[in-house]
Amino acid sequence: MEIKASFLNELAKALKAERKRQKLSREGAASVCGVSASFIRDVEFNPENCSLGKLVRLISGLGLGLNVTGLLPAEASKKDGSGRQHDFGVSDDQIVNPKDIRQLHGLDVVPLNDQGDPS
Repeated sequence: MEIKASFLNELAKALKAERKRQKLSREGAASVCGVSASFIRDVEFNPENCSLGKLVRLISGLGLGLNVTGLLPAEASKKDGSGRQHDFGVSDDQIVNPKDIRQLHGLDVVPLNDQGDPS
């Protein structure tokens, strides 16, 4: 999902207009939404640098919602056709089993006793 700066500027204008429509000062909106008045100022004038979490608080605090379209459900995007989940975008053939490496190099794990010496 790509959110462009032009969208953020339009969102900032819309949020400012909604705040004013509700006859809320920045301080009043901040207390209702659970954010600071300076955050609201930042959203209205420099939305590219704002925290998404706080932005969502502001949006919902004004009684609005934000819809994102075109996303797959989180579970569907993590799975491939086999139904298995991949970690961090690493395919199965890139995953190395440490036991296989130890055996390849003739190494083995030796348990330690309480003093840290091999048993």
